Amino acid sequence: MKLKSILPWLCVLASLAGLALVYSASQKKESELVALRADSDELQKLRAEQEDAKKAAAQTESDELVRLRKDHEELLRLRNEARQLRGEKQQLDRQVQTAQAQAQNAQAQAEAQAQALRTAQATPPAPTPEQQAAFKARYGLAATPEQANANVCVNNLRQIDGAKQQWALEKGKPAGALLTAADLAPYLPNNTMPACPAGGIYTLNPVGLGPICNIPGHATPK
Repeated sequence: MKLKSILPWLCVLASLAGLALVYSASQKKESELVALRADSDELQKLRAEQEDAKKAAAQTESDELVRLRKDHEELLRLRNEARQLRGEKQQLDRQVQTAQAQAQNAQAQAEAQAQALRTAQATPPAPTPEQQAAFKARYGLAATPEQANANVCVNNLRQIDGAKQQWALEKGKPAGALLTAADLAPYLPNNTMPACPAGGIYTLNPVGLGPICNIPGHATPK
């Protein structure tokens, strides 16, 4: 009698115990599922970060390759410019050397011509008819005072013209260049500008034109 009355309670207790075990197992599985979901989310996150890192690394590598290509192109351009500059410098050096050689030759020629002109001026030329007439007039031979003055003046004009030519040659002056008596003084006897014995006034004229005297008849022969 007692066993029959206890048996249902035992069944109830067994059912409750079974339910408790099932609930506990269910809670455990739920906890495990939550943990698995968290692990899965973390794994997805790690995979996404890894993909982002790969993409960033690939982009960085691509940018670095682009930069290296640009640097290489710039280096080639600079080398080409340096090669061109060296060629231009060598050409300029050759031109400068040629110009210096030409200048030295021109200077040597100018000095030779100047020396020849000095030698010609230092060597008295043969007396001209005018000088011969002046000599005759000086020593009482047949010549008027006017003719003697004219002869001396013509000789002065020739000296002045020779000094002008020497000055223009040494100074490298072209035809038409203007000059003064002070410019010619170093190229004249005693470094002095001669004067017309009849009181005439000399006009030097530019290079290429002979000097003149304002007294009629005091002129070099054409």
